[in-house]
Amino acid sequence: MKYDLTRRKFVIGTAATAGALTLAGPRAFAADPLKVGFVYVGPIGDYGWTHGHELGREAVVHKFGDKVKTTYVENVAEGPDAERVIRQLASSGHGLIFTTSFGFMNPTIRVAKQFRKVKFEHATGYQTAPNVAVYNARFHEGRSICGAIAGHVSKSGIVGYIASFPIPEVVMGINAFTLAAQKVRPDIKVKVVWINSWYDPGKEGDGAKTLIDQGADIVCQHTDSPAPLQTAEARGVHGFGQASDMKAYAPKAQLTAILDDWSGYYVQRVQDVLDGKWKSHNIWWGLKEGMVKMSPYGDAVPEKARKDADAIRDGIIAGTVHPFAGPIKNQEGKVVVAEGKSMSDEELQKMDWYVQGVEA
Repeated sequence: MKYDLTRRKFVIGTAATAGALTLAGPRAFAADPLKVGFVYVGPIGDYGWTHGHELGREAVVHKFGDKVKTTYVENVAEGPDAERVIRQLASSGHGLIFTTSFGFMNPTIRVAKQFRKVKFEHATGYQTAPNVAVYNARFHEGRSICGAIAGHVSKSGIVGYIASFPIPEVVMGINAFTLAAQKVRPDIKVKVVWINSWYDPGKEGDGAKTLIDQGADIVCQHTDSPAPLQTAEARGVHGFGQASDMKAYAPKAQLTAILDDWSGYYVQRVQDVLDGKWKSHNIWWGLKEGMVKMSPYGDAVPEKARKDADAIRDGIIAGTVHPFAGPIKNQEGKVVVAEGKSMSDEELQKMDWYVQGVEA
């Protein structure tokens, strides 16, 4: 069943037909399905961020069958529009709601105060409540792997970076990428173009063209469409996929892609609600937990780059490699992380500065 809500799509899935949850508490009958809602900032066909979350929802459906009834709403703008959508899900009997973009944080918190029996899960934020949990992925770990590969592959020494919004998560990724690339090629420069959108194929493609015209022979992105990679493919340069494997769109250009795998987390949190064991938490998982993965290397990745990338991946998982280990200098050349020191999670989550070598 589909409802057109001012260019959004409100879709209800699974074959469950039993009575829905009420806001008063647990399911009245064992046969009643748990209604689980997902709020997406982009379209499920972006083959990036939202597509990754949609695969997680599908994993829930596959795992639990008629024990759940899932709903997703795509193309939800961050801000007041999100609050209306989240409130609609909460008031229509959903017992668990995943809101999957940073800009949904405040709307989620406001709605959660009104619907205290509903469980909310917010992706990439930091505010929790007794009925609001936070989950995030260490995307910067994947950026380190990409940066090392870029250091090996780039011939011009210039990398272009398509960035969405200047929030800590995105700044952190730019810096992690740059630091890893500099370990291979100290003179490498990373030029950033901000498009102020998570998903805008037109702006993403134009940004990539601008950066390539400025000498970039590799394009990285923290946006959700394949447009930058498609531009790279057309212009004969290389790039990295974001959130999903985008090789189908750029079979020659893609060097690898950071994969966001939410499936295990979503399945576990639904199970926790069904078992009556759900509790609020704030988790930040990465390569070690399998929430961040990498796609197979492209043909253009040389053997030395593959070995270095594998070593970074294995080291991060083992805890012997830290993407932000000192010494680290900021744009002004001042040492901000001393040799022998590493940045804490708290420091990373407040990052609002660039490392030396970033032009933004």
